[in-house]
Amino acid sequence: MTTTKSYSFAAGIALAALAVAGFLNAQTTNDNGNDHDRERGIHKIKHVIVIMQENRSFDSYFGTYPGADGIPMQDGEPTVCLPDPNAGRCVRPFHNSNDSNFGGPHGVVAAIADVDRGKMDGFIRAAEAGSPNCSDPNDPGCSSPSPRDVMGYHDRREIPNYWSYAANFVLQDHMFEPNASWSLPAHLFQVSEWSANCTQHDNPFSCTNALQGPGLPPDFGNVKRPDPIYAWTDLTYLLHQRGVSWGYYVLEGTEPDCRDDEREECLPVPQNAKTPGIWNPLPFFDTVKEDGELDNIQSVDNFLKQAESGTLPAVSWIVPSNEVSEHPPNPVSAGQTYVTHLINAVMKGPNWKDCAIFLVWDDWGGFYDHVVPVSVDQNGYGLRVPGLVISPYAKRGFIDHQVLSFDAYVKFIEDRFLDGQRLDPATDGRPDPRPDVRENAFQLGDLRRDFDFDRRPREPLLLPEHPVTDLIPSPAQ
Repeated sequence: MTTTKSYSFAAGIALAALAVAGFLNAQTTNDNGNDHDRERGIHKIKHVIVIMQENRSFDSYFGTYPGADGIPMQDGEPTVCLPDPNAGRCVRPFHNSNDSNFGGPHGVVAAIADVDRGKMDGFIRAAEAGSPNCSDPNDPGCSSPSPRDVMGYHDRREIPNYWSYAANFVLQDHMFEPNASWSLPAHLFQVSEWSANCTQHDNPFSCTNALQGPGLPPDFGNVKRPDPIYAWTDLTYLLHQRGVSWGYYVLEGTEPDCRDDEREECLPVPQNAKTPGIWNPLPFFDTVKEDGELDNIQSVDNFLKQAESGTLPAVSWIVPSNEVSEHPPNPVSAGQTYVTHLINAVMKGPNWKDCAIFLVWDDWGGFYDHVVPVSVDQNGYGLRVPGLVISPYAKRGFIDHQVLSFDAYVKFIEDRFLDGQRLDPATDGRPDPRPDVRENAFQLGDLRRDFDFDRRPREPLLLPEHPVTDLIPSPAQ
């Protein structure tokens, strides 16, 4: 496993990225309306749903999407070529139709190596330098059996549903992982805006910043260990104080496809395995236990039932099982089927008319991306990931060029349900020693710009859950 030593990722990012952030925030395409209209309109959203998948960079999924800030090209050919030290030559981004990909190391050391002081040319080197002997495929330090795989990208031929969501709703082409590290810190930032290591329960000031090595859950790496201590304050604490309903939905382990492939719609088949705790950290938060809200962490089956009956909570987070996560080497097709099923379920139900679905991938997974991450503090941002906004009020075919991170989801939830209250140690009633208030970073854009609240709510866009693709199955599929 990669080292848990603390690194300053910001030190490895070019200062010019800050200027880029300001430029991009000023260049949001087709932005209309004003802040006052958006502030009023946000209250038309009554249900926020965050679907988080695993380990894909923006360029690996949308690097050739028309109009997006994608892979540098000239006459349809990539102009970038990254060094492959083992082969003594360089490798250009290439179209990859394989359903199963390998990716590469994706901890903080790999992030620094990939960015390489802003040159964005270390991806193959990092893939070759990772650990070759891993007991857990989710270990962020694992090497790739095929390092060149990190340069592969998919397009509409492999992921037609994701591209259809982009064409019909909103694609965010400067969504950054909030932290320059792996899955566990990313999921901690998703619900709490921080990743820390704590030594005492109920004592937030026993917590110290941990970009790479927060307390590991007992299921990680096939090693027995005690439950971690997450004593700092998370967003559910504020939601509970205000009486705002929330649910965190975890898909139990499943087969990657349906028993009957002829069926148009189906759920994957249960295998009675548990989703790794690195994607489900809330049970370890003192606040969740003390507020008596552990039952809010529930199965995706409950989410589907609530979507059908129109009883979804105000805020929902959804995480996959390993098989449908798109985390390498799991198949892309299984993840796309699973996500489409979730979105179709919401669109068929009563809550579609007033919901905002945010679809995102938790980290870049070692895959190539050409955009230098924006530096906000000692923790990030990390590398770009795909981000989509799906809502009856989402702009149609809009590419949002704002600088964003998962912090923008927290900010949106706070603006909608908490009157703009922040996870701020000075005001939230439960102070902790986090280094800053992430929602207030000047670089961070505003998700309300992705909506047109003056229009009538749009009809749902139901997509086939097994679309025709050019994906090539691996021999094991």
